[in-house]
Amino acid sequence: MIMANTLREKFDAGKPTIGTHFLSNDPDTPEVIGDTGLFDYGEYCAEYSAFDMHGLYHMARAAQCGGLPLMIKLDQEAQGFWAQAAIGAGFKAVLYTDIRTPDDVDLCHASLRPDTPNDGGMMGLKLRRPALTSYSPEHYMADLKSIMFLIMIEKNVAVENLDDVLVRAKARGVDMTQWGPADFGFSRGEPGLMYTEDIRPHEELVIKKCLEHGIAPRWEIGQVEQAKRYIDLGVRHFCIGWDRFIYQAALKDIGEGMRKLVETI
Repeated sequence: MIMANTLREKFDAGKPTIGTHFLSNDPDTPEVIGDTGLFDYGEYCAEYSAFDMHGLYHMARAAQCGGLPLMIKLDQEAQGFWAQAAIGAGFKAVLYTDIRTPDDVDLCHASLRPDTPNDGGMMGLKLRRPALTSYSPEHYMADLKSIMFLIMIEKNVAVENLDDVLVRAKARGVDMTQWGPADFGFSRGEPGLMYTEDIRPHEELVIKKCLEHGIAPRWEIGQVEQAKRYIDLGVRHFCIGWDRFIYQAALKDIGEGMRKLVETI
């Protein structure tokens, strides 16, 4: 049985949400995240990973064991195909990257939403996991409409035309935006901008504008202590940590401890 989209339920109830990123395509990873009971979703960073359609299905099934909705972050190439594949596997949210213009928002919307006169999308009825659970068009439609729709705000041209992008995003039902400081600096010809204080006015502008347009800004952080500043600015949704760096830090800690110990023998 396909699980309910508890991320959607919590978001629609106006509650803050917390996720964590993972880059590993091992299905054990989302299962472990879900078993903690501490996260509202896991974000699979497919943009930076290697995967196939079978892997997406295994991830979604494993996450379901721990009651964990999954989000997928996609590379800009073939986003439509892989968004539909992930939804068919049982993912509950899609984060689209590299938004530059309002027309980009339209393309993302079309790949995500149902092909009906009212919804204006291009997603038909596909015999994948949500449809096979119950071959009821109403059930399938409800599941499809519950999928969370997120877009990255990470290009200089998008920030320069932010009101236009956000007006279209609001009209197309975007639930959250995600700031991308690394790509933002890169697109301005300033690759190191995200590590300087000069990034702050840009991110504060994005938060302010998103709130004005009634779209929730979501923020990525690496440490719990980083959240307070963004909470004070009005952010209520966070994704914290990446499995690769968490694993690396833990290995470094125990490795250094053991190395010091054995060197005294």
